Amino acid sequence: MESSALQKYSLFGGLLTEQIEGILPLLDEESYGEGEEIIVEGTANDKIRFILQGRVEVVKQGIVLYEFGEGDAFGEMEVLDVMPSAATVRTLTPLRVMSISHKALREIYKFDLKTFSLIIMNLARDLSRRLRSLDDRFMKNP
Repeated sequence: MESSALQKYSLFGGLLTEQIEGILPLLDEESYGEGEEIIVEGTANDKIRFILQGRVEVVKQGIVLYEFGEGDAFGEMEVLDVMPSAATVRTLTPLRVMSISHKALREIYKFDLKTFSLIIMNLARDLSRRLRSLDDRFMKNP
Protein backbone atom coordinates (compact mmCIF):
# COMPACT_ATOMS: atom_id res chain seq x y z
CA MET A 1 0.00 0.00 0.00
CA GLU A 2 1.22 3.48 -0.87
CA SER A 3 1.90 5.84 2.03
CA SER A 4 -0.05 8.62 0.30
CA ALA A 5 -3.14 6.38 0.18
CA LEU A 6 -2.97 5.88 3.96
CA GLN A 7 -3.11 9.62 4.66
CA LYS A 8 -6.84 9.64 3.92
CA TYR A 9 -7.56 7.39 6.92
CA SER A 10 -8.23 9.08 10.26
CA LEU A 11 -5.71 6.86 12.04
CA PHE A 12 -2.97 8.56 10.00
CA GLY A 13 -4.43 12.07 9.97
CA GLY A 14 -1.75 14.73 10.27
CA LEU A 15 1.12 12.35 9.53
CA LEU A 16 3.60 13.31 6.85
CA THR A 17 4.41 10.95 3.98
CA GLU A 18 7.85 10.29 5.52
CA GLN A 19 6.29 9.35 8.85
CA ILE A 20 3.90 6.89 7.20
CA GLU A 21 6.72 5.41 5.13
CA GLY A 22 8.62 4.87 8.39
CA ILE A 23 5.84 2.76 9.89
CA LEU A 24 4.67 0.95 6.74
CA PRO A 25 6.93 -2.07 7.42
CA LEU A 26 5.14 -2.51 10.77
CA LEU A 27 1.69 -2.77 9.17
CA ASP A 28 0.12 -6.01 7.98
CA GLU A 29 -2.60 -6.55 5.40
CA GLU A 30 -5.33 -9.07 6.25
CA SER A 31 -8.33 -10.44 4.36
CA TYR A 32 -11.49 -12.10 5.68
CA GLY A 33 -14.55 -13.68 4.13
CA GLU A 34 -18.15 -12.70 4.78
CA GLY A 35 -19.50 -13.79 8.18
CA GLU A 36 -16.11 -14.27 9.86
CA GLU A 37 -15.54 -13.20 13.45
CA ILE A 38 -12.34 -11.18 13.59
CA ILE A 39 -12.52 -10.28 17.26
CA VAL A 40 -14.60 -12.22 19.79
CA GLU A 41 -16.05 -10.55 22.88
CA GLY A 42 -14.10 -11.49 26.00
CA THR A 43 -10.98 -12.72 24.20
CA ALA A 44 -7.58 -11.12 23.74
CA ASN A 45 -6.92 -8.81 20.80
CA ASP A 46 -3.61 -7.11 20.18
CA LYS A 47 -4.26 -5.34 16.86
CA ILE A 48 -5.89 -2.17 15.65
CA ARG A 49 -7.38 -2.77 12.21
CA PHE A 50 -8.58 -0.17 9.75
CA ILE A 51 -10.83 -1.05 6.88
CA LEU A 52 -9.56 -0.69 3.34
CA GLN A 53 -12.54 -2.44 1.76
CA GLY A 54 -15.73 -4.02 3.10
CA ARG A 55 -17.99 -3.72 6.15
CA VAL A 56 -18.13 -5.13 9.67
CA GLU A 57 -20.60 -5.04 12.53
CA VAL A 58 -19.70 -4.61 16.19
CA VAL A 59 -21.90 -6.73 18.47
CA LYS A 60 -22.01 -6.76 22.27
CA GLN A 61 -24.21 -9.29 24.05
CA GLY A 62 -26.25 -9.76 20.87
CA ILE A 63 -26.83 -6.03 20.28
CA VAL A 64 -25.38 -4.43 17.15
CA LEU A 65 -23.62 -1.28 18.34
CA TYR A 66 -22.02 -0.18 15.08
CA GLU A 67 -21.42 -0.95 11.48
CA PHE A 68 -18.07 0.17 10.12
CA GLY A 69 -16.85 0.61 6.56
CA GLU A 70 -13.87 1.90 4.63
CA GLY A 71 -11.61 4.14 6.69
CA ASP A 72 -12.99 3.07 10.07
CA ALA A 73 -10.76 1.47 12.69
CA PHE A 74 -11.62 -1.17 15.28
CA GLY A 75 -9.80 -3.06 18.02
CA GLU A 76 -8.21 0.03 19.47
CA MET A 77 -9.81 -0.28 22.91
CA GLU A 78 -8.08 -3.58 23.66
CA VAL A 79 -4.74 -2.34 22.35
CA LEU A 80 -4.93 0.81 24.45
CA ASP A 81 -6.22 -0.67 27.72
CA VAL A 82 -4.86 -4.23 27.34
CA MET A 83 -8.15 -5.80 28.46
CA PRO A 84 -10.22 -8.56 26.82
CA SER A 85 -12.28 -7.54 23.80
CA ALA A 86 -15.34 -5.50 24.69
CA ALA A 87 -17.36 -6.74 21.71
CA THR A 88 -17.39 -9.12 18.76
CA VAL A 89 -16.47 -7.78 15.33
CA ARG A 90 -17.96 -9.79 12.45
CA THR A 91 -17.62 -9.22 8.72
CA LEU A 92 -20.74 -8.29 6.77
CA THR A 93 -18.94 -8.49 3.43
CA PRO A 94 -15.56 -9.75 2.28
CA LEU A 95 -13.07 -7.56 4.09
CA ARG A 96 -9.58 -6.21 3.55
CA VAL A 97 -7.85 -4.40 6.41
CA MET A 98 -4.47 -3.09 7.43
CA SER A 99 -3.47 -3.84 11.00
CA ILE A 100 -0.98 -2.56 13.50
CA SER A 101 -0.15 -4.63 16.56
CA HIS A 102 0.48 -3.52 20.11
CA LYS A 103 4.11 -4.60 19.63
CA ALA A 104 4.39 -2.43 16.49
CA LEU A 105 3.01 0.57 18.38
CA ARG A 106 5.72 0.07 21.02
CA GLU A 107 8.31 0.03 18.25
CA ILE A 108 6.95 3.30 16.86
CA TYR A 109 7.12 4.78 20.36
CA LYS A 110 10.80 3.82 20.58
CA PHE A 111 11.93 5.22 17.23
CA ASP A 112 9.50 8.09 16.50
CA LEU A 113 7.70 9.60 19.47
CA LYS A 114 6.03 12.32 17.35
CA THR A 115 4.45 9.75 14.99
CA PHE A 116 3.38 7.63 17.96
CA SER A 117 1.78 10.67 19.62
CA LEU A 118 -0.17 11.60 16.49
CA ILE A 119 -1.48 8.05 16.08
CA ILE A 120 -2.59 7.93 19.73
CA MET A 121 -4.27 11.36 19.40
CA ASN A 122 -6.08 10.16 16.26
CA LEU A 123 -7.25 7.04 18.11
CA ALA A 124 -8.46 9.17 21.02
CA ARG A 125 -10.42 11.43 18.64
CA ASP A 126 -12.02 8.45 16.90
CA LEU A 127 -12.98 6.87 20.24
CA SER A 128 -14.38 10.17 21.48
CA ARG A 129 -16.52 10.58 18.32
CA ARG A 130 -17.78 7.03 18.70
CA LEU A 131 -18.64 7.58 22.35
CA ARG A 132 -20.55 10.76 21.49
CA SER A 133 -22.42 8.93 18.75
CA LEU A 134 -23.40 6.07 21.08
CA ASP A 135 -24.38 8.56 23.75
CA ASP A 136 -26.64 10.43 21.30
CA ARG A 137 -28.15 7.22 19.96
CA PHE A 138 -29.02 5.75 23.35
CA MET A 139 -30.23 9.03 24.83
CA LYS A 140 -32.71 9.36 21.93
CA ASN A 141 -33.87 5.74 22.34
CA PRO A 142 -33.56 4.89 26.06
